[in-house]
Amino acid sequence: MQDGYGEAMHVSAPYHQSISFGADQRRADVGLMVDIAPVSGFAFDSGAVMERITLAYQTYGTLNAARSNGILICHGLTGDQYITGTHPVTGKRGWWDALVKDGGVFDTSRYFIIVTNVLGGCMGSSGPKQIDPATKQPYGLDFPVVTIGDMVRAQTLLMDALGIEKLFAVIGGSMGGMLALEWAVRYPHRLNICAPIATSARHSPQNIAFHEIGRQAVMADPNWREGRYEALGCFPSKGLAVARMTAHVTYLSETVLQQKFGRKLQNKQQLSYGFDSDFQVESYLRHQGQAFVERFDPNSYLYITRAMDYFDLEAEFDGHLARAFAASHVRYCVISFSSDWLFTTADSKRMVRAMNAAGVRVSFTEIATDKGHDAFLLDVPEFHSTLHGFLRGMAEEEGLS
Repeated sequence: MQDGYGEAMHVSAPYHQSISFGADQRRADVGLMVDIAPVSGFAFDSGAVMERITLAYQTYGTLNAARSNGILICHGLTGDQYITGTHPVTGKRGWWDALVKDGGVFDTSRYFIIVTNVLGGCMGSSGPKQIDPATKQPYGLDFPVVTIGDMVRAQTLLMDALGIEKLFAVIGGSMGGMLALEWAVRYPHRLNICAPIATSARHSPQNIAFHEIGRQAVMADPNWREGRYEALGCFPSKGLAVARMTAHVTYLSETVLQQKFGRKLQNKQQLSYGFDSDFQVESYLRHQGQAFVERFDPNSYLYITRAMDYFDLEAEFDGHLARAFAASHVRYCVISFSSDWLFTTADSKRMVRAMNAAGVRVSFTEIATDKGHDAFLLDVPEFHSTLHGFLRGMAEEEGLS
């Protein structure tokens, strides 16, 4: 089998594995996994090389005889391969559960849906949590720094392993949108449609700043131990919780915070004149932080936020974003949300202008909503109908039954 660079590689049969997970070390079934070993190893953008990598993934629907109905859906920063059904760690429904079903936006009677846990993740794919065969301990910070390009290159190897030469579509929101853009720019011959949602062609200085606050919170926790916490039997839960609390604020709009919480007190009639959670919004954020600690790996948080920070298509094309999209037959569907201040509509319009300058086919929609960045994960009917209509129209144009 050939990899993305034309080199022979070995792909093991898909298998299932359980892994220890989170601060309480519960075990979770990570589902399908594939072991990929290019002859020359997997080369990271940093220059590091690993002999083999593992990707964990889930599929939904059936691959047609022509292998032309595949849709790769790319998850956001803290997502994973469990897009629908019951998540094995949290017990909650998948992050796009309402969209992946027979007759749904991602119609499983028509499409073959693939979702991977990204390289550097903590739900089964190779990352800092996985065991280094040389030391028999978790890699920790010895794992190579990962880029969006590395994540996508790994996904192309999975598509090779599945025998899919060309995807019908690559779709993702937030970081997943960056992955979708990377696919379309680097491998335009391997997909028909790219739908980047609530994202941008490069990470802004403000977003890098928020990520740095989160990373410093993790690394300032005494239990982080220079990333060796698992080997030493501890866990930087407080630092990771603060990182999540900080990030979660950026996913919401001021309107949502006002409507949901305002200045309402939490289970009390008056201020405590102390530092417990007097306000409902404080209690909510603490809950979000604790819930995150139970399902995510701190080192993976460092690695994946760094990958987003490094993403900059414009810089890769000498400051000319239009060049990234030139000479491509990929059809784009760009979607933004009016109240998203993490990845703004201005970010999306900038991409669309570059696509127009490059002469590619692009549709753009701004969805009016007060739900902030998280709108792409929530019940926003106009967003769902926009994406559904675009996919249905393109499926008919491509002759997908």
